[in-house]
Amino acid sequence: MQKDVIKSDSVEEEELRRKQTMKALVIGLGGVTNGGKTTLAKKLKKRLPNCDIISQDDFFKPESEVETDERGFKLYDVLDALYMEEMVKRIRNWMKSPASSGVVTEEPPNTCDSVKNTDVYILIVEGFLLYNYEPLNELWNRRYFLTLPYEECKRRRSTRVYQPADTPGYFDGHVWPMYLKYKSELEENASNIVYLDGTKSQEELLSCVYSDIIQELKKLREGNQQVTT
Repeated sequence: MQKDVIKSDSVEEEELRRKQTMKALVIGLGGVTNGGKTTLAKKLKKRLPNCDIISQDDFFKPESEVETDERGFKLYDVLDALYMEEMVKRIRNWMKSPASSGVVTEEPPNTCDSVKNTDVYILIVEGFLLYNYEPLNELWNRRYFLTLPYEECKRRRSTRVYQPADTPGYFDGHVWPMYLKYKSELEENASNIVYLDGTKSQEELLSCVYSDIIQELKKLREGNQQVTT
């Protein structure tokens, strides 16, 4: 009977130790519309252990609450078109308890050996206006920003179906000018952002970002080991 008590205490202690050493890695994957953010985020999730995704697109306000300018353009590409406070709250809630967030904790079959069985949890936040909202900027461990030249971005945008649909002149009159505005603000005020060329293949982009995140995971894991020794 005494052995069972000791075993139970040992399990509880192990669980407490695991929670104390658990780390959360918050990755920002921002950039231009149609730059490949969502696709890259999904590919990363398949490769990384304990990984979850939050998409900024899930926080758009309903069309009735989005402002319309004098040209009749719905102003979707601005922060006021999004429930940003709710987005920050969602991310912070995940950070408080990443292990209970519903993230699948099985390692993908092609996960790097050096980060298998890790107590580090990864959140990828993807969206087009991640780094121009101050309450978010204190949360990032790594930040990436996908870029595209004008012609390629416009071409890709024209192949997508949006609800509501883009009106004639919407890309040139609203989408692209807002992208340039926010990108300029970013370049002036933000640092430690890795810029990615969105014209490169998804395989190249995945390899670049995956390798970078693996290095961050190793650093966190080494920090965890030092804490527990």
